[in-house]
Amino acid sequence: MHFMLRAACAFVLGVGFAQARGADAVSPSSAPLGQAERDFAAEVARDGGPVQQQVLDVLAGAKVQQSILDAISRPAEATKTWAQYRPIFITQKRIDDGIAFYRDNRALIDRVAAEHGVAPEIVVAIMGVETGYGKVTGKYRVIDALSTLAFHYPPRAKFFRGELKQLFLLGGKHLAYPIDELRGSYAGAMGWGQFMPTSIAQWAVDEDGDGRIDLWNSLPDISASIANYFAEHGWKAGQPVAVRAQPAADAKALADPGLEPVYPVLQMEAWGYAPIEHVDASTPSTLLTLQGELGPEYWLVFGNFRAITRYNKSPMYAMAVFQLSQSIAAGAAKP
Repeated sequence: MHFMLRAACAFVLGVGFAQARGADAVSPSSAPLGQAERDFAAEVARDGGPVQQQVLDVLAGAKVQQSILDAISRPAEATKTWAQYRPIFITQKRIDDGIAFYRDNRALIDRVAAEHGVAPEIVVAIMGVETGYGKVTGKYRVIDALSTLAFHYPPRAKFFRGELKQLFLLGGKHLAYPIDELRGSYAGAMGWGQFMPTSIAQWAVDEDGDGRIDLWNSLPDISASIANYFAEHGWKAGQPVAVRAQPAADAKALADPGLEPVYPVLQMEAWGYAPIEHVDASTPSTLLTLQGELGPEYWLVFGNFRAITRYNKSPMYAMAVFQLSQSIAAGAAKP
């Protein structure tokens, strides 16, 4: 998964597919290859990818998608408050579907989560938030998405050029399907967990041992890849994620405490932010303030919350994953 370009990838996926293949996205237009594409193809070949002409042939078949350029300019995190954002993901249907999915696949999810030291409900919640448990994996050809953004979106061209390059470098070991058949989000994120190409290269796992990584149709590969991502980004088994805090009337104003958990809970309490649940006083934390339906919500968040923001840098995304995971775990535990 990523830097999952996560501030942009997860929220405007459109109609998706459980496989890598699907119908063409709407309103494409061809663009002649220029010097930028030729230089790119030469670089890919020089760095161990396909030969230059093969890269150019693939790029020649890519379509510029205006809808991609429109979507990336308005990520949900940049336009919504927590009160508006939360209902997108914390719905009864998404909770019920997550509980059913977890129960149906508990042996696999629990095993890979335990192997990587990650909470199983977090693995399930990521699938739920990203793609509705695999139902909405994205309608765009990945080659169209990445080439559109690499060559026609200057603000992030460097990032997407790197992702496009990595797509070509992945090769058969990491890709379950040909490049021009891969489908994903408007930003090129793929599979149930919406992994970008660099995330596939670094953290995706061939859990079923068939010699390829299939993030669309192999639940072992999907779940183990998500679990491995969290393990590699600092998740600590048994540690807290987030706890609601009750501010004192004279609580110290913290203008921008950031997401790094650098303040012991004891310090946060001294500043007037008391957790409503017991947390070890020495646990590193920081303060997150969200604008909820009834006004400001104050949360102490910890290292595992920070790990979720490595998947998607938005704190609202991380809180949605956390709250969904809690509901799934509670529901799945009932007889």
